[in-house]
Amino acid sequence: MAVIDNLDPYYSKKLKKKNLAKNRKIANKTGSELDFINLDITNFKTLEKKVKKIKPDFVFHQAAQAGVRTSVKNPIKPAKTNILGTLHLLKISSEIEAKRFINASSSSVYGDINKKKFKEKAKENPVSPYAVSKLSAEKYTQIFKKLYELPTVNLRYFTVYGPRMRPNMAISNFVSRCLNNKPPEIYGNGKQTRDFTYIKDIVKANLKLLKTDQADGETINIGSGKKITINKLAQKIIKKTGYEGKPKYSEERKGDVSHTLADTTKANELIDYSPETEISEGINKFINWYKENKDWYQPLI
Repeated sequence: MAVIDNLDPYYSKKLKKKNLAKNRKIANKTGSELDFINLDITNFKTLEKKVKKIKPDFVFHQAAQAGVRTSVKNPIKPAKTNILGTLHLLKISSEIEAKRFINASSSSVYGDINKKKFKEKAKENPVSPYAVSKLSAEKYTQIFKKLYELPTVNLRYFTVYGPRMRPNMAISNFVSRCLNNKPPEIYGNGKQTRDFTYIKDIVKANLKLLKTDQADGETINIGSGKKITINKLAQKIIKKTGYEGKPKYSEERKGDVSHTLADTTKANELIDYSPETEISEGINKFINWYKENKDWYQPLI
C-alpha cells in the first residue's frame, strides 16, 4: 500500500509523523508494507511519475486542505488543493485505468438546508470556500465517470472523529481541554447539531468499495444517522472526563453550518453500510485513547 501526503503544517508535522509511524507498525503487524511518499498532489508532473510507477488498482483520495474556518481566512489554498489536486489524481487514475477512484467528500457541501435529514438528492448550498471546493471536486469526479469511463464514487463524510483525529476539532479540543482542567470552548450558542461519525465506520464504508461496483458513479452519505447538539456533546465529555467546570462560549465562526444529519439509506442499499458506533461509545473510546497517547498527541488547548 502506498500513501501520498505533503505533511502540510496545517497542524503539527510532528504529530503527523507520529501517526505515520504508528500506521507503519499496524501495517507490519498484518504482514503488509506502507510505502510513504512525501509529495503534494498539486505537483502534477512528480505525482504522475510516482502514481504511474505504483499503478494502484484502487485510489482512495483522502487528501485535502481541510477546515471551514481556515478556508474563510484563506480561500485560495483549499481551491488549489481540493479542486486542482483532485483533478490531477483523476486524470492520472484514468490514464492508468484504475479499477475505482473513491473521493472523500464532505457533508459541508449541503450547507444550511432546511431538511431534518440530508439526502443525496438535496440541492447543495455550500456556505464556505471549503464546501465549494469539495463540491467542485465531486463534480469533476462525476465528469470523469461520464467522459473517461473511470469508475468513481463520492463519499460524503459527516464529521469524522476517533483516535488520531485532526486535533482542531470539537471532540479532540473538548476532551483535551477537560483533561487539562480547562473549559471546553463552544463557538456560538451551542445549539448547533452535528452528526458525528466514528472513524471505524468511515473505514468500513471505504473497504466495502473494494468488493462491489454497485456504487460506481454514485454520491453517498456516510454518517451515523443521529445528531447531538454541541452543548450536549460538551456536557457528555465534561461528565466522562470528570471536569468540574462549565463550557465557555465564544463568538460564532463564519462558514459554520447550524445542522447536519445524514440519511444513510442509500449507503445501506448500495454498499450494505450500517454505522455501529454510538456517540457515547465513541467518546469513551477516544478519551481512553487520548489518555494513553497524550504524550505525543497534543490538540490545541
